[in-house]
Amino acid sequence: MKQLLREVVRRLPVWPPSMVMAQALNRLWWPQVDEATQAELSGRVVELVVDDLGITCRLQAGPRGLSPASAGQPVALRLKATAQVYWRLLQGQDDPDTLFFDRRMVMEGDTEYGLLLKNTLDAVGPPRWPFAGRPTTHHAR
Repeated sequence: MKQLLREVVRRLPVWPPSMVMAQALNRLWWPQVDEATQAELSGRVVELVVDDLGITCRLQAGPRGLSPASAGQPVALRLKATAQVYWRLLQGQDDPDTLFFDRRMVMEGDTEYGLLLKNTLDAVGPPRWPFAGRPTTHHAR
């Protein structure tokens, strides 16, 4: 069943998950990246592949932040990992060096650009979630 679902998801257009990812990162992560690094990261396509779910996101940074990249644009860097690995990275539970060293996240493409992105992830850290630090409210029934 899982394999069938993955095959169906792989056939879906890349644009919808790319748009969702771009919007989330624009809100939670991109504002924390300094302007000089934003300029260095701009203009190149990064493809995020979530292996176990069959989801691919293509993103490009520009003057207004991250946006979906069209299928015709060449990929400068491809990152591959499982959903759990991406989630742990977003939560700050694992650092990029550990993920790359342990081969839980694979980077393909422009090594220099990949190093810039990895160093940016290290410097900025995980996204600042808007609900982080808020107390959880439990209601008695």
